[in-house]
Amino acid sequence: MTVTYDELRNLWLDFFKSKQHAAIPSASVLPENDATVLFTTAGMQPLVPYLMGEKHPAGNRLANIQKCIRTNDIGEVGDHCHLTFFEMMGNWSLGDYFKNEMIAWSFEFLTQKLGFKKEQLAVTCFAGDANAPKDEEAAAAWRAQGLQDNQIFFTTEDNWWGLADGGPCGPDSEMYIDGGKPACGPNCNPTCSCGKYTEVWNDVFMQYLKKPDGSLESLSHKNVDTGMGLERTLAFLNGEGDVFMTEIFEDCRLKLEEISGKKYVENLVPFRKILDHLRTAVFVLGDDRGIPPSNTDQGYVLRRLIRIAIRNLKKLEVNDFVLPKLAECVVEKYKKYYPELERNKHFIMDELEKEEQLFNRTITAGLKEMEKVLARVQNGQIDGQTAFHLYDTYGFPLEFTQEMAAEHNVKVDTDGFNKCYEAHQELSRKGAEQKFKGGLADHSEKSAHYHTATHIMQAILRQMFGTTVMQKGSNITPERMRFDFSFDRKMTPEELQYLEEKVNEVIGQKIPVTCEEKTLAEAQAEGALGLFTHKYDAEKVKVYTIGTVSKEVCGGPHATNTGDLGHFRILKEESSSAGVRRIKAVLE
Repeated sequence: MTVTYDELRNLWLDFFKSKQHAAIPSASVLPENDATVLFTTAGMQPLVPYLMGEKHPAGNRLANIQKCIRTNDIGEVGDHCHLTFFEMMGNWSLGDYFKNEMIAWSFEFLTQKLGFKKEQLAVTCFAGDANAPKDEEAAAAWRAQGLQDNQIFFTTEDNWWGLADGGPCGPDSEMYIDGGKPACGPNCNPTCSCGKYTEVWNDVFMQYLKKPDGSLESLSHKNVDTGMGLERTLAFLNGEGDVFMTEIFEDCRLKLEEISGKKYVENLVPFRKILDHLRTAVFVLGDDRGIPPSNTDQGYVLRRLIRIAIRNLKKLEVNDFVLPKLAECVVEKYKKYYPELERNKHFIMDELEKEEQLFNRTITAGLKEMEKVLARVQNGQIDGQTAFHLYDTYGFPLEFTQEMAAEHNVKVDTDGFNKCYEAHQELSRKGAEQKFKGGLADHSEKSAHYHTATHIMQAILRQMFGTTVMQKGSNITPERMRFDFSFDRKMTPEELQYLEEKVNEVIGQKIPVTCEEKTLAEAQAEGALGLFTHKYDAEKVKVYTIGTVSKEVCGGPHATNTGDLGHFRILKEESSSAGVRRIKAVLE
């Protein structure tokens, strides 16, 4: 089956609309009020409160196409399928339908909408372990669709979704397409890497709650969470095999060929790294909560992606500032579905150009450092730790160091470099796991209190400085809050004291926090402040009201009364970026 990008998007959303699902917009790639992860990594992530039982204003059947960023396997980018940014087609049941319905619809979509033959399908189900039984229910649902036993495989590790720290969890059923290659052996199955099978979809069935002692209990509020990668599916349907050969990347790929004077097919790895990393950078910068490159958190990842792209441009012998020209292709391709890219186009182009200029200066500094390294070489070899320092500090890829060393008849300890690199990757991986481990569990009462405090604080700031003050982002943990807002100067000590006093005054009044569902138009007509309203469903939104102090469109969660918040204390006020200030505070 041949299908275009637009057609695939429409096939997905129209199919689930026909199954009474509400199509909801993609959330930001920069999570709001969530300190557990740097980027939105899956469609379920913005829906965490609703998977935990909170009512969603659009109902209990949802579908969307979510912008996602995953950088834990950034080193894998360069092959035919790995991406740091991708679109995830997903649908959810929030305590509504379960395995039988979802598996029947999965089969229907794959065969009737995407055109796969029943004989091409293979699925995996949970094999069972000491804590949970074999998922015969899912297997029976697949048999009911006509799949034979030799198309249904049971595994344990790859068919369970859950968090180590506890919370909702359960078995999943993954769907694969058998490409027709011979089996690699008697134990060949979809989880092996022989290339016979290609994964296309995953249905997660959240039916258990993992308790602190590790035991499981059945959930009364069972959920379904599914995900299908748009880019890989598009490549597979069109027989490309290579996601970078799909229409998604076509304009940018051709522009890069024009700029470099080189062909994609002859320079696969550098082209793929540039195309992927640039696209990710455009979506981070183009988000309405977009952040500039920096040396911390999301800004650090963004800077790293841009610099890898620049290094690979230099491998193609492109030394001019060309990232904005390539970014133009990305904006044009996606602005129909993500208008924020057009809205923030000026910011995207400016930041890419500034980063190119900055990195060129960094490379110059790195060349000077390289001269010092060569001057103190012993035994005709640069040790691995020094080579890694050149990579990590100055952005020198190992190939750059090797080429320059060879000009002086010096070798590089590549094994030592690889050990340093692997150690660095392991630390990054553990850091990423630590960031995400809170997941579904980090929606505590304390976090809800901090969320309410941001509403109060923003209302007071707007009273103090006018309606040009708008929230630009926030980061909340159960221990503290961080709030970014548009303001062009440092606040005085007197202003900070006044802000703190006024917030505590609202807390002391013990005002009820009420929630009503309205259309977005109704909420705006009532004067509700709608932060990032493009991400909300226009049919229904939640409006949280704190007396006469604050009225905001928001997904929640919140305290039920301001008196529950405790004492508000500002720890620090500082610059976040140009024209944006940051306040750090605690509730005691």
